Amino acid sequence: MRMLCASTLIGEFFVIGFAGLVAMKEPDLSTATVWTVCGTLMALSVLLCGMITRPGGVQLGWALQILLIAGGFFVPSMFVLGAIFAALWWASVHYGRKIDEAKARFAAQAEAGGTPA
Repeated sequence: MRMLCASTLIGEFFVIGFAGLVAMKEPDLSTATVWTVCGTLMALSVLLCGMITRPGGVQLGWALQILLIAGGFFVPSMFVLGAIFAALWWASVHYGRKIDEAKARFAAQAEAGGTPA
């Protein structure tokens, strides 16, 4: 699960950065505000890569997805990109857990002396 979720989070890192560049063109937003928010979200996405398997890591990832979608109020394309990344996050968590379960099952079979099916 860690590899799939980390890949999604790194993709989000770049999307957040590009969204910050787009948001800078908004006359109502100051450059400092845009980069404070985007920088914080970018740092969170990178830090979450190492926290995925810890308690609360997946929930923090969901919170990041909600923040990305909410970014659509400032950069309208983020509604679509945030929804896409939320779907990718769900798939990463869902299928990552299935892969982890399969690996554990195969390891237990190999340890017991059986051959994995």
